[in-house]
This record gives sequence, structure tokens and C-alpha cells, in this order.
Amino acid sequence: MNVRLEPRENASVGLRLCVSLAAGVAALLLVAIPVLLAGRSPLEAYALMIQGAFGSMFALSETLNRATPLILTGLAAAVAFRAKLWNIGAEGQLYIGALAAVCVGSGLLQLPPALMLPTVMIAGFLAGGLMMVIPAVIKQRFGADEVVITLLLNFVVILFIQMLVEGPLKDPLSMGWPQSVPLIAEAKLPKLLPRLRMHWGLIVGVVAALALWLMVRKTVLGFEIRAVGENKAAARFAGIPVDATMLKVALISGGLAGLAGVGEVAGVKGYLSADLSPGFGYSGIVVAMLAGLSPIGTVLAALFVAAVFVGADSMSRATGISSYIADLVVALSLLCVLVGSFFLRFRLRFGQQSVGA
Repeated sequence: MNVRLEPRENASVGLRLCVSLAAGVAALLLVAIPVLLAGRSPLEAYALMIQGAFGSMFALSETLNRATPLILTGLAAAVAFRAKLWNIGAEGQLYIGALAAVCVGSGLLQLPPALMLPTVMIAGFLAGGLMMVIPAVIKQRFGADEVVITLLLNFVVILFIQMLVEGPLKDPLSMGWPQSVPLIAEAKLPKLLPRLRMHWGLIVGVVAALALWLMVRKTVLGFEIRAVGENKAAARFAGIPVDATMLKVALISGGLAGLAGVGEVAGVKGYLSADLSPGFGYSGIVVAMLAGLSPIGTVLAALFVAAVFVGADSMSRATGISSYIADLVVALSLLCVLVGSFFLRFRLRFGQQSVGA
């Protein structure tokens, strides 16, 4: 009997759903092994994770608060990857967006109160977008690899932020801590609920996901992005402005990551510091891959990743299992999704091997 692979013309929605569920179940089964080796019950550990992520209003708000930057950085990666533009620099773009928010919203720029918050968000979007447009232009003009450029720019930006918060932007009232001057009240995102950290950045992320889905599916630019991503040479032959499309994608991708930085500064901390992000830019790549580059799926994938990390912290305190189990859950989930995506593209065919006379 021989086995061969046949490409699928199109995978149905039901098949995609089954593969995603199977990937999730497989990841949980694989994670159960180290939990058992730690001497704890996997069911108990998973129950504590769910309770820690959704068991109270405070837990739910912390999960949604953690998901907010992941939605935006996930969208940044998703739209870029769909056009085969490999943006690995969402972390740096997040910090640049946060820096722009502080420069505009800390009182250095005098604006009417009603215009302050929109200006802060626009500044963060444009700053993050410019941070991605530069590598895209370098790639087009000199053929440089955007993966290397965007990855290295992350470290350049973070070092630049460290210099600023310990120098020109340092808050004189911070008692020596390396942090920027705070944002004024008019530049901060309102809280969704009193006494909780959940803020309007979550609404911005969900609206951005819906807008991106509509753009990709219903607009000319969305068609151009999909065409360039499928086959750049064919798109150029068909008259699509490939270079201009890639620059637009770069601006949107970097801008979304910049908005994530605005949300962290204007919605959570109120000031800029070098430890603003624990790796939201890199986690956004995982979120986008888990979502299959779907804007709507990105919201769900971000909620899943956020719930895993928030729930793992609570579970760790209750059981003594390391909270790094969250990284294992996310990594194995991504691996299982990638394996599942292979079977969405190909089907296995079994047949009897013919024997010659």
C-alpha cells in the first residue's frame, strides 16, 4: 500500500473548525505530560487556569486587559504576513508608538481637551507605521531582508527608549526611577469599568479587527493585498501597483503595533518605561499564526493567549507548578495549528501498490 499527498482545492469551514479544535485538544494533551511529571493533576491545573482567567470580574478584566495589545500586534502581523511582508518588528513599533503618545500627550503640545486623545492615537499610529515603512522602502530599493531589519530595529528602539527615559524625558518626580513624564488626564484612555484596569483600547482593537476584515474582504486594497501575497509577479503583470501596495501594508501593520503602544501608555501605565512590554510584539506573531491570519480569528486567539498567561499565574500560585507552563501551552498550540494547516492544504490518499506481471 502506498500513501500520497493530494493538494486540496479549498478547505470547508467545517474542516477548518475541526482542525482547529483538534489542534487545541492535542496541545492540552501534550501539556498534560509535564504537569503529570510535576506531580499534579492536569484537570486540576486546567480548571485553576480557567478560574484564574475568567473566575471573577477582576480576573476577566485582567485577561481582557492582557489581550488588548495582543489583538493589535496580532493584527499588525496578520495584515503584513498576508501580503508576504514579514514584519518581525512589532515590538519596536509598539515602543515608538508609545513614545509618540508621550511626546504629544504629556503637555509638550498644547491642544484643546477634545482633540488631545485623538491626536495622541494618530501620532502613535503614524510613528509605528513609519517604523515599518522604512524597512519596506529599504527592501524595495536595495533588496534587503525585512526580517533582519525589523528584528534588529527592535533592539535599537528599546535602547533609544532607555536613553530617553533616563535623560531628556525622565520624570523629575519619579524618585530616580527611569520613566518618562506622565500623560495628562486628557490624553489617557478612559476605563471601561471603575476600579478595573480594562480600558477603551480593547474597543479600539476590536473595531480595528472588524475594519481590517472589511478591508481585506470588501475593498480594492484588500484584493490587491491578497493578490500580492498569493503571487507578486502575477499581481504586477495584472497591473497591480505592488510596491505601493506593500508600502500601504507596511503603514497599516506598523500603525496597528503603534496603537498597541498607545494603549499601554494611555490606558494602563500612564507613562513610558523600558519595561512597557513583556514581549507583546513577538507574541502578536504567535497570535496571528494561531488565527490563520484572520482578523476576526486574531481577537479570539489573543483572548486565548491572554487567558493562558493570566490563568497560569493564578494556577502557579495554587499548585506550585511554574508559570512558564503558559509558554509551553502557547508554543505547542502553535505547533499543532501549523501541523493542522498542513492537512488543510493536503489530503492523504491510500492505495494499493500495483505489482507488474
